[in-house]
Parts: sequence; structure tokens; C-alpha cells
Amino acid sequence: MRTWRGKFVFLLIVYFAGFATAIYTLAPVPENQARRPREKSFTCSALKTDELAQSFNTGMHKCLDFGRDFAWRMGKLIKQKYDERQLRNRS
Repeated sequence: MRTWRGKFVFLLIVYFAGFATAIYTLAPVPENQARRPREKSFTCSALKTDELAQSFNTGMHKCLDFGRDFAWRMGKLIKQKYDERQLRNRS
């Protein structure tokens, strides 16, 4: 059985390999290579890098807003439960 450290190191390697692949895929093509005809690939598809960045930015802001709202609601709930327990302990 693998230890948690081994699993963590493996997870980091996979994460950074995926990150490096994403950067390599999304990197702009130098102009001297951009003029050569080639098969349609991800870099030539209709999805532009700016559109991807804008979409990612919008998604991240939605995620952060959801997290902020959820944290606020959970903080309120925890405070309510804590106050109830304090009230019960005083009795």
C-alpha cells in the first residue's frame, strides 16, 4: 500500500504534467510556422485563446462567488449552532 506522501508526489507530477501540456497547447504559434498549411488541429479550431481566457475568467468568478456565498451561509449556520450549544450548556 502506498503512503500518503507517495500519493501526493504522484498527484503533483500528474498535475504539473497536465499544466505543462495545457501551456504547450495554448501557446501562440510563431509567425513563420503559422503561414505553413497544416491539418486542422486544436490551435486552428474556432476556439480562440482570448475567448478561452474570457470563458475561464467568467467561470472562475462564478466559482469564487459561489464559494464566498457558501462560506458566508456556513459561517452563519455554525455561529447559530454554536450559540444554541452555549445556551444549552448554561442551563
